[in-house]
Amino acid sequence: MLYYFKSIYSACVVIRVILMPLSFGEMYTSLLNVKQAINVERQLIDHLETYIEHESERLEDIKRFYAKVSDLHSEVYSGPSAAMANPLVAFTLIKRLQSEWLNLIYSDEAQENTQDFRSGYEEVEKEGSLPKLEDLQGAAKGLMRLQDVYALQVGGLVRGHFQRITDGNPIDIYSPTVSVPLSGDDCFLVGKVAYELEDYYHSVQWLEESVRLFRGAGGEWSPENEGTLEDALDHLAFSHFKTGNISYALSLSQELLNHDPMNGRVLKNVQKYERLLVDSPPLLSTDTGLKRPNTTYLRTRNTYERLCRTQGTQPTHYENPRLFCDYFNNDNPGLLLQPIRREVLSLQPYVVLYHSFITDSEAESIRELAQTGLRRSVVASGEEQATAEYRISKSAWLKETAHPIIGRLDQRIALLTSLNVQPPYAEYLQVVNYGIGGHYEPHFDHATSASSPLFRLNTGNRVATFMIYVSMIVAHTKSRHDLKCFFPMFFSETFPLSLVFQNAALFWWNLHRNGQGDGDTLHAGCPVLVGDKWVANKWIHEYGQEFQRRCSPNPEE
Repeated sequence: MLYYFKSIYSACVVIRVILMPLSFGEMYTSLLNVKQAINVERQLIDHLETYIEHESERLEDIKRFYAKVSDLHSEVYSGPSAAMANPLVAFTLIKRLQSEWLNLIYSDEAQENTQDFRSGYEEVEKEGSLPKLEDLQGAAKGLMRLQDVYALQVGGLVRGHFQRITDGNPIDIYSPTVSVPLSGDDCFLVGKVAYELEDYYHSVQWLEESVRLFRGAGGEWSPENEGTLEDALDHLAFSHFKTGNISYALSLSQELLNHDPMNGRVLKNVQKYERLLVDSPPLLSTDTGLKRPNTTYLRTRNTYERLCRTQGTQPTHYENPRLFCDYFNNDNPGLLLQPIRREVLSLQPYVVLYHSFITDSEAESIRELAQTGLRRSVVASGEEQATAEYRISKSAWLKETAHPIIGRLDQRIALLTSLNVQPPYAEYLQVVNYGIGGHYEPHFDHATSASSPLFRLNTGNRVATFMIYVSMIVAHTKSRHDLKCFFPMFFSETFPLSLVFQNAALFWWNLHRNGQGDGDTLHAGCPVLVGDKWVANKWIHEYGQEFQRRCSPNPEE
């Protein structure tokens, strides 16, 4: 994920990897929960396998009965009439007609098999392990978010490719090792979510693909599908009407009538569209291009998405000679024999990258410790906290008592920063895991309102952030699976920064020395395109840090 800091005239981006909470009510907000859903479906597969076995046995019995009766009709009853004079033949015929056919027709075995299958599903459902409707809607919104932020083509996504159009040609921005195409019903459900939100910009694109795929399948319905060609045509026609494309809405409605000629509602729509076209004929020059809906929250959307789309690629024409790399010991005896590799990424805002801050085993331990405590991430909402669409992730808070490794991390952070990281002068370690298209739109880590819940600790505002990369995102570029840090300067001037590696950590000041918030630290987490994003945050507060601010080499700071 990318994170960017924006000054009055510029924006700065840092790629961040974040961790997510674990609970099944909001599965889509955590990739960890999505991975756990694989085991849930395996349980359902086992129940389905048992059902198929029982049904196969039942059908074999029916086939055996059919073969027996057919043989009698072809070999016995079609022969000499004397065969019927045999009382045994006559008895078995009467017995079959009065009893065996009755048992076959009204057998409870099929119902019992179905009930057992349903019971298995309901047992899994009672465990709370199945996704809710909110998860399906959230996953669909995640796909649409990826589509928008990375300018992905819906047609490419449907074929299992992550592509955008460059110079009129589709270009893969990521090539998955396993390509999974979407079905007509998959596209219908994404389009339906957009439709119900009155987001016709997205509903048109996804429903167009749904109709195309349903047509290609000959309109054939599958029992696992929720939608049909008729459903897709119906929703698509109205979506086009709402976007002003009345001619196409009429054409789709007429096609729908071919499948359902007695649909009174569609008949009225056809009459309405025909009347509108007569009263206001469409102009050839009319722009029928779809317009993406505006956002009420994200005022910096274009800048944010442009930075996300760079995917770690940066120009190299600008170099700041004041930026440097070194082995850093902070003049602390605890680091003299084992200094850490430090890279100063930016001076305003002051941002430092510490390479190899944690080990692979420590990163794994952090993820494991966080799993049971993961809950939907929240944001400040007045004096309270609430979930928000602009932050899709799950978080867990780890105390020092959770495991010795947490205490060691706190000690390591204190050695590097000379700051007091013990509660209440710092918050517990927050571990975050992002979900499908998980993101965190531009925000500040420090409180911007005096009523913020952050002040309940009575230790002031968040003076600094120490963020640890606990896992690596699988894909941000087509050819590289790494993360890169970059901070656009004033007037969009940029300068190259080094790669951000897994197990590295970032540090920056959120406040100026006078206690005012630093507007240059506006940053964001770009939607996770592919991969599992985990990060750990240590937020350090103002109080308890007197005479400790030694990290910034900038004399003005």
